[in-house]
Amino acid sequence: MKVKLMAFAQARETFDFSEKIVECEVGRTPRELMELVAPGVSLEGLRVAVDCEFVDWDKAIGEAAEIALLPPVSGG
Repeated sequence: MKVKLMAFAQARETFDFSEKIVECEVGRTPRELMELVAPGVSLEGLRVAVDCEFVDWDKAIGEAAEIALLPPVSGG
């Protein structure tokens, strides 16, 4: 399946993209997916949201459409 990765604030600089469409297996976790997309990049200090809900990095994403990578405090 395809999933849209979105990186905000410093995550955009860390991963060098703001949006990216990637192939992903249903059982993958956000941590596993990011290891494939950006091997070796630290996820420390970042939060992850799957389809607009904050989740643990090690929870399977299921059939998610979007994954957002955010700094610990985000808003506006």
